[in-house]
Amino acid sequence: MQVNGEPAHLGQRVLPTDKVKVGGRLVNLHFAARVPRVLLYHKPEGEIVSRDDPQGRPSVFNALPRLRGGRWIAVGRLDFNSCGLLLFATDGALANRLMHPRYRLEREYAVRVLGEIDEASLARLTEGIELEDGFAKFIRLQPAGGEGANHWYRVTLEEGRNREVRRMFAAVGVTVSRLMRVRYGPIALPANLKRGQCYELEPAEVQALLQTLEEKQGEAIKIALPREDSYNARLR
Repeated sequence: MQVNGEPAHLGQRVLPTDKVKVGGRLVNLHFAARVPRVLLYHKPEGEIVSRDDPQGRPSVFNALPRLRGGRWIAVGRLDFNSCGLLLFATDGALANRLMHPRYRLEREYAVRVLGEIDEASLARLTEGIELEDGFAKFIRLQPAGGEGANHWYRVTLEEGRNREVRRMFAAVGVTVSRLMRVRYGPIALPANLKRGQCYELEPAEVQALLQTLEEKQGEAIKIALPREDSYNARLR
C-alpha cells in the first residue's frame, strides 16, 4: 500500500487530497462529512456578545468551551442587559443561514414591562409600528401574568434588529425592565440550562436543524422545550 507514492505505515492519517494505491491500483477515498458544531448558551445579563470591548466588560466568548482549529460564531446578538438563549456555530455559512431573513426563523422572548398596556397599544404592537429603521411588528403577543407594576408578556418576532423588542414597547410608552430570549427558530432554551451554562447539540440534533432549514419549517427539532411556566417562574 502506498500514499502519495511512498510506503504507508501503521496509524498514518490520510487526507481527501492524498493518492492511495493498493496493489498498484488507485483507491477512491470516501470521507464522511462532519456536521458543524452548534452550541446553546444561557446568557446572563451583564455580558457582551463581542470578543473585543473597549470598556472591558465580560464577554460571552469567555464562557464557551475552547475549540481546536476553529472558533465559535455568534448567531445574532443579545444586548448587554438582556439574557436567555444565544446560539453559536462553528460554521459561518450555517450561522448566516440561521440569521438570514429568508428563513423567517422566529425569535420568542419573555418580556417584563413597567406599567400596564392598554388594548389599543397592544393592537399597535401586533399590527405594526414604524421605527426609525423601518416597520416592525410582533407576530404573536400573549400576556403572561405579573404582580404590581410589573407585567409579563411573551412576544414573537421573525427578525432580529438591534434592540427591536425594547424599541417597540418604548414606542407605545412603556419601559422593558427584563428581556429574556426563550426560543430561536425551532430551538428552545432548555429549562434545566442555568445562566452561564452551555449545551452542545448532538450530531443528530444538528442534522435535524439542517433539515429544518432545508424545509423552511420550525417543527423538525425540539431541544428540551420548556413548559409554559418554566421560565416565567425563573424570572419573577
